[in-house]
Amino acid sequence: QVQLVESGGGLVPPGGSLRLSCSASGLTFSTYAMSWYRQAPGKGRELVAAISSTGGTLNYAGSLKGRFTISRDNAKYTVYLQMNTLKPEDTAVYYCHAQKGGLGYWGQGTQVTVSS
Repeated sequence: QVQLVESGGGLVPPGGSLRLSCSASGLTFSTYAMSWYRQAPGKGRELVAAISSTGGTLNYAGSLKGRFTISRDNAKYTVYLQMNTLKPEDTAVYYCHAQKGGLGYWGQGTQVTVSS
């Protein structure tokens, strides 16, 4: 079955950086568009960044562009999210998502907490 496993979350002070990873299995990774979403306490899930199957097209939530970078390594079946200059409002559970046509899969999420 398809599995998406996020890692790399944790507690970081404001201004710090984290790199999230999402390792995929059970699918042909190079044929799926991948995305990162996040959900803060009491809020809905929102798109953070997306990358096409080949990595040639990137999209970011407008407010995050410049601080966050999405990338993928199709040989390693992994998608990454580099997060820099983190702010308390970036605190959320971050989810990995795989999409191909009508098929979509979610990871279990990884907690990111930005606090001093």
